[in-house]
Amino acid sequence: MRTVRHFVAAIVVLALVPASWGSSQAQSAEARYFPETGHTVRGDFLQFYQGAKDPILLYGYPITEQMTSRDGKTVQYFQRARFELRAEQSDGQRVFLTPLGQNSYRPGGQLNIDNSSGCQLFPTGYRVCFAFLDFYNANGGAAQFGNPISPFEFHDHLIVQYFERTRFEWRADRPEGQRVVLTDLGRLYFDQLGEDKAHLSPVEILDATINSVLSIRVRAFVSKPVMPSSGQQAVFIIVQSQTLQAVSGATGRVTIRWPDGNPEEYFFMTNGAGLGSVSFSFSDQEPGSLVPIDIAVTYQGLAGTTKTSFRIWF
Repeated sequence: MRTVRHFVAAIVVLALVPASWGSSQAQSAEARYFPETGHTVRGDFLQFYQGAKDPILLYGYPITEQMTSRDGKTVQYFQRARFELRAEQSDGQRVFLTPLGQNSYRPGGQLNIDNSSGCQLFPTGYRVCFAFLDFYNANGGAAQFGNPISPFEFHDHLIVQYFERTRFEWRADRPEGQRVVLTDLGRLYFDQLGEDKAHLSPVEILDATINSVLSIRVRAFVSKPVMPSSGQQAVFIIVQSQTLQAVSGATGRVTIRWPDGNPEEYFFMTNGAGLGSVSFSFSDQEPGSLVPIDIAVTYQGLAGTTKTSFRIWF
């Protein structure tokens, strides 16, 4: 029976242990700095951002760099959205919008509308009406905002409606055609999760350019290349930039492919020295069998992979 212990601290002199570099690939070397907020969007996140019809309208400006959130996800916060990176997905499909409307919704005073003309009923049982419906249809509909999860409601003296990924507001003081705006739920959700406010601090454009990580290199090795049929093993991972500088805060997945065909997955994050580790126990493995281990790492829209293994010898 195999047991698991996550994130075991390892103090080793990794540079003394031989290992080959794994393959690495930058998903996109592009980066765009936003002086309005002092943050940079790059890689998959930039591709997703620029793919929107009007990203400033829909998402606003970035308010953090790409980061690891308190909920363990690789994310970047924008004024009105939060992007999530899912590295296991195929190219072009790795970015998802956090359901901010669903996660932050609290019922308010309901506004009853008796006249259903000019409205559309959705599978969630709620109608979207009038200018809200026009805005919804003109800016991506369900694919962008999700379905409505509330009726028209009063919140803080505003008429609003919640959707799975956002909240619409009616602003009567704005010009005709601009009266529907999106709430800054990205900033509100940042506070709701209790994220470290240091992430909001602007980054100098020189830092964003000169010190940018354009690609990552990944290598890994096991603590014991030959093992008995039962024992405890550890995997150590090194992540460096294209200039061989340590990459901290990279997230990764270790997949152990046991001879019985049942893989096991463990996750890690690199420390300030660019090091990550995972340890695990096993028992009753077949002598002579090889145990391959795949490692996949992501950092700021970049991805790198490598492999290692050990053999059950006796």
